[in-house]
Amino acid sequence: MQSKMLKCKLHMATVTQAELWYDGSCAIDQELVKLAGLREFEYIEIYNVSNGERFATYVILAEPGSKTISLNGAAARKVQLGDRIIIAAYGHYEEAELANFKPRLIYLDELNNVERTANTIPVQVA
Repeated sequence: MQSKMLKCKLHMATVTQAELWYDGSCAIDQELVKLAGLREFEYIEIYNVSNGERFATYVILAEPGSKTISLNGAAARKVQLGDRIIIAAYGHYEEAELANFKPRLIYLDELNNVERTANTIPVQVA
């Protein structure tokens, strides 16, 4: 049996561009793509913390070091410049793979600089 698990996320990324008439996708700084373990054309889900929108698209590459997070095509209508979003990718894993499974969690500041990385989330306290 396979389980669908969070593979990686870019947490609290800031939208830097929204291009309605560009191929539908999400352009992400290549350095952030590599750090998170994403791939060009990989399916991703976007959770807009600023307005509650949730939608799916795919990764395209933006210039390395640019800090670009650009929502393109129809997705451009789901965001405003400056919105804070979570970009998540999921994978299917066999039970044997889950024994050592750790997601890549990348936490960003408002300028899309990496604040920290982790592979666990603390237990939520009541």
